[in-house]
Amino acid sequence: MISLFLFNLKQYFIEIIPTIFLGFLLSGIIHEFIPQSLINKYLGRKDVLTLLRVSLLGIILPLCCWGSLPVAITFKKKGTPLGSVLAFLVTTPATSVSAILITYKFFGLKFTFYLCLSIILMGIIIGIIGNLLKTKEFFINENKEKCLCCEEGSKHLSHSYQQKNFKNKIISILTYSFIDLPKEIGLEILIGIILAAVVASFSPVGILIKRYLSGFYGYFFALIFGLLMYICATASVPLVYALIIQGLNIGAGLVLLLVGPITSYGTILLIKKEFGFSILIIYLTLISILSLFFGYLFTFLK
Repeated sequence: MISLFLFNLKQYFIEIIPTIFLGFLLSGIIHEFIPQSLINKYLGRKDVLTLLRVSLLGIILPLCCWGSLPVAITFKKKGTPLGSVLAFLVTTPATSVSAILITYKFFGLKFTFYLCLSIILMGIIIGIIGNLLKTKEFFINENKEKCLCCEEGSKHLSHSYQQKNFKNKIISILTYSFIDLPKEIGLEILIGIILAAVVASFSPVGILIKRYLSGFYGYFFALIFGLLMYICATASVPLVYALIIQGLNIGAGLVLLLVGPITSYGTILLIKKEFGFSILIIYLTLISILSLFFGYLFTFLK
C-alpha cells in the first residue's frame, strides 16, 4: 500500500504542478493589473447586473477565502449592499484560475464549465435574496479592534497600488505568484494532494464509498464533509477526483467542490459578526440547498 501511495503521489505531482505553476502566474497578472478602484466602481447597486459583475469578479480574482475577507469588509464599509457582499463571499473562494485549470485537467471542459456556471448562479441567487433582507446599519469606527485574519489576508493586496515601472510590475507579479500565493494556500494544496493519494491508495476507503456512499447518501456525505472541513478550491480538486475514482457519485463530488471552499470558518465568523446569526443561517441554508440541487442536476446532464 505504501508503494501504491508513493506512486499515486508522484502521478498527482506530475499532473498538477505544471497547472498550479501556470495558475499562480495568471493569478499574479490578474492581481497586478485589475485596480481596486475598478472593483469598487460597479458594486453599489441592488440589481441582477451588479450581482453578475460581482460573481464574475469573484471567479477571476486570485483570492482564497481568507484573502476575500478584507475585501468584503471594504465593500461593506463603502456601502455595498448585503447581496453583493454575500455573492462575493460565495464566488471568490469557490474557485480560482489555478482551480479552474486543475478542474479542467481532471474532469474536462463540460464539468469545469458547469462548475463555474453553478458558482455564478449561486452567487446571483444568494445575492438577490441577500438584497431582500434587512440588516443593521454599519458605521465605521476607526478605533474598532482589527480582525487578525483580515489584516493578514490584506497584506498581499497592498503592493499593487504603488507607482511602478515595468520592472517593478514584473517583480510584483512574480512575488505575488510564487511567494505570497504559495504562503497563503501552498500548504493546503500539498495536504490536498497527499489526502488524494491516500484516498486513491487505501482500499477500505473505496469499499466504504462503494458500499454506502456511491448513491444518494453520497450527496449528504459531501455536504456535511464540506461544511465541517474547509478545503481551498485548488486543493479540493485532486481529493474529490480520488473520491470519485473510488466510487463517489460525480454529482456528490461537485457538491463537495462547491461547499468546501465557500463555508470556511473565517467566512462563517465574519458573516455572523458583521450581519448577525440569522443572516448566517440563511446563508448556509441557501448554500446547502443550491449545492445539492446543482450537484444532483449534473447527474442528469452529464
